[in-house]
Amino acid sequence: NTYDSDNTVFSPQGRLHQVEYALEAVKQGSAAVGLRSKTHSVLLALKRSTGELASYQQKMFRIDDHVGIAIAGLTSDARVLSNFMRQQAMSSKMIFNRPVPVNRLVSAIADKAQVNTQEYGRRPYGVGFLVVGQDQTGPHLYEFSPSGNSYEYYAMSIGARSQSAKTYLEKHYESFTDASLEDLIRHGLHALRETLQQDKELTINNTSIGLVGPASVHEKSVPPGGPFRILEGEIIQPFLDTMVPKDTGAVPAAPAPAATTDEDVQMTG
Repeated sequence: NTYDSDNTVFSPQGRLHQVEYALEAVKQGSAAVGLRSKTHSVLLALKRSTGELASYQQKMFRIDDHVGIAIAGLTSDARVLSNFMRQQAMSSKMIFNRPVPVNRLVSAIADKAQVNTQEYGRRPYGVGFLVVGQDQTGPHLYEFSPSGNSYEYYAMSIGARSQSAKTYLEKHYESFTDASLEDLIRHGLHALRETLQQDKELTINNTSIGLVGPASVHEKSVPPGGPFRILEGEIIQPFLDTMVPKDTGAVPAAPAPAATTDEDVQMTG
């Protein structure tokens, strides 16, 4: 393509191809799902392993007591951007003596990413974030993309096969506002499960849960107010156990009345 060698050149259709390629890099990363209610914001992410001998990649980063992120795309770019976000959070505490508002933090990284879509000799960041946090206005969920755009959502999914998760979230998002933390995480796990390949399942090894808000019944020693924390390993097993098994298409037969020989077939929801 004549117009995709540089991110400062528009194509005749008004497109910046290098920026679009960066958005494709986000789709190469494993999926991450975010949801929020009136009391909590939750992140769920699918961790990948490069092989049997390797550990699972880190998909979530804590930025401050009240903010955390899940990533999809190039982990190295995410590490640089998350360090920048930590610096912004620290500056707010040093200068204003208050936690940085979540929307201001997201706007700061969006502005930083926008520079790489306009200046010659730079490449756009190849990573997308889901950012959760809480401030005086309540829980928040934002999506950040390499194009420099950021949006606030009730629920969102990014990464590989994320469209399947979005479809699930769109069906159920109206119940999220008043949902308990356990129900919110269960919906998130169901959405994340939609992004899996046919032969894969969610386990304590390949799943990360990040949340901000009051503690769940399965957590211990969480400070009041519920700072951002990342749950991994055995502690997420109780949440995985609450998942409803996926409908395999098999139709279980209901007990037949004694007087007839025909079986009543009941469809499962």
